[in-house]
Amino acid sequence: MRVARTGTVLCALLVLGLGVACAPQVPAQRDGQDDREQTDQSLGHSGSVPHLRAEVINTLPHDRSSFTQGLEIADGTLYEGTGLRGSSLLRATDLASGSVLAEEPLPAEFFGEGVTVTSDRIWQLTWQEGVAFERDRRTLRELRRVRYDGEGWGLCHDGSRLVMSDGSDRLTFRDPRSFEPAGSVRVALDGSPVRELNELDCSGGAVWANIWHRDQIVRIDPSDGRVTAVVDASGLLPPDQAARAGVLNGIAAVPGTNEFLLTGKNWPTTFRVRFVPA
Repeated sequence: MRVARTGTVLCALLVLGLGVACAPQVPAQRDGQDDREQTDQSLGHSGSVPHLRAEVINTLPHDRSSFTQGLEIADGTLYEGTGLRGSSLLRATDLASGSVLAEEPLPAEFFGEGVTVTSDRIWQLTWQEGVAFERDRRTLRELRRVRYDGEGWGLCHDGSRLVMSDGSDRLTFRDPRSFEPAGSVRVALDGSPVRELNELDCSGGAVWANIWHRDQIVRIDPSDGRVTAVVDASGLLPPDQAARAGVLNGIAAVPGTNEFLLTGKNWPTTFRVRFVPA
């Protein structure tokens, strides 16, 4: 079953580490919030690709009421898309001041998913409704809706194409203006498919993907779908906080650096990290 929330608490995430007050609202029930099934997939410790770990540089506040589905930084603004029907939204936060610049809820019947910036527009996926929202980047207001087949999970923009995940081992490329599909690639590690690709970030010519229900991130070569590195992001939250939070889901490259922001569903903290050899 899913857990609905009746309110959303604003809590600015500050990359500069400034303080902010939050009044978190955490769903009382954590299991089965979006009905996806956990598998026993393991990426193992294959020696064929580098194995990295997330080295924490700084810890930053995160709105615990946010069921994080998409995270992206562009031109000093953090964009975060959240899920759950009845409380899905898109929020823009100024990183320098921590102020919320804009926030736009989805209609109650939609379950929000990944988001990405393309020029002066933002695309926001929905999970099972087969609808992508195109939004004005400045105001976040809806401009139009586009239909697509299958589920929507993660989304990023590599500079010329949109890259979309659907919970399988497939990444689909889409035109950033029309949202029409323009090819796809299957993701594999040592020839074995890597499924449940979730939130995405396009940076450095690679696609970084959260793996659903795992504290792992994979780096993918979008030209052929090969996994070129596996990141262990376990242990970021202390056990008492992890017991009350959802899964790791949210990755955003910090422009001009080799660092990333990582967070999760209903996490109280966002972590600024770099990926270093394990």
